[in-house]
Amino acid sequence: MRELILKMSVSLDGFVGGPEGEIEWVFSGDQEAIAWSVETVGNASLHIMGSRTFQDMAAFWPTSTQVFAPPMNRIPKAVFSKQGPAVLKAAEATRALEDARTDAGSTHSGKLQPGADSWSEAYVASGDLADEIARLKSRDGKPILAHGGAAFARSLIAEGLVDQYALLVHPVVLGRGLPIFSDVAPPKRLKLISSTAFPGGSVAQIYRPA
Repeated sequence: MRELILKMSVSLDGFVGGPEGEIEWVFSGDQEAIAWSVETVGNASLHIMGSRTFQDMAAFWPTSTQVFAPPMNRIPKAVFSKQGPAVLKAAEATRALEDARTDAGSTHSGKLQPGADSWSEAYVASGDLADEIARLKSRDGKPILAHGGAAFARSLIAEGLVDQYALLVHPVVLGRGLPIFSDVAPPKRLKLISSTAFPGGSVAQIYRPA
């Protein structure tokens, strides 16, 4: 059985993006925080995400030379969407994608990187969320890593499908934005497994359901 880890960058006031999906603040982490994120992303046998996040990432990572690109491209994907296979062909010009491209700067090439074809070969999960997750968890291997977006993360949390939360909390207050815990029936108790503070002020918090 594989566990499902939800990895998200979160502001101090609990948002994973601004009101319009702005995520430029996510890219301000120091090198130690980045190294932690790369290790976490790489320690998975499957990456799962909602359709908008998939479309953003599928438009970004195949030609990226950032340190995240190798695990993001080489590890198999599953996208959750009611569109069916059509979701594999579309790419949206969202605010999150614009922020990521701006941050990428010169670490973006016009050449496909190793493993880039994994995006077009992603498994499309269009059935019941809990049934699809149960099917993916039933296989052996490293954990399943869920990336979001916010609505997809909220659904996973509300259904009780998350086995571990890997939250990189950034030292920024957004005031308003996209939450991920708004659909739970409170109180939802979590057990802190570890906490790692980085020089730039970000803190990696690992939780499991209590």
